[in-house]
Amino acid sequence: MSTLEEQIDVDVPIAVAWESLHQVETYPRFVEGVREARSQDGHRAHLDVDAGGRAQEFEAEITDRGKEHLMEWQTTSGPDLSGTFSLLPIDREHTRVQARIEYDPGTLKEAFGGPKGFAQATAIERLVRDDLEHFKELVERER
Repeated sequence: MSTLEEQIDVDVPIAVAWESLHQVETYPRFVEGVREARSQDGHRAHLDVDAGGRAQEFEAEITDRGKEHLMEWQTTSGPDLSGTFSLLPIDREHTRVQARIEYDPGTLKEAFGGPKGFAQATAIERLVRDDLEHFKELVERER
């Protein structure tokens, strides 16, 4: 398994960032390739994704550790992916969002197409950084 870790600082209080992260329906607005997302029973999410030019559906199980501001997720259908989002207060008006994603490079190549090896890792890093930038823009604009 490979692990990717990225972070970004957002200019909103931790409660605002935490609430925004839990609004699964807004994921298409900041996660590249997600066409539609909906929450199911509060602990699962269904995502319709454009993956390498192919429409795919993923289900994910979500576990919250709210007091720690930690959200863990694991796909239950589609490619085997898992990760966490951790929120850390910088001060009363600023929050650090840390994303950690665990993936098998071969599985990702099968699911999404594209390069393998270093080129794939670089593409995934860029994608996650872009998604975090879009999240930052969304939460700061809607504050």
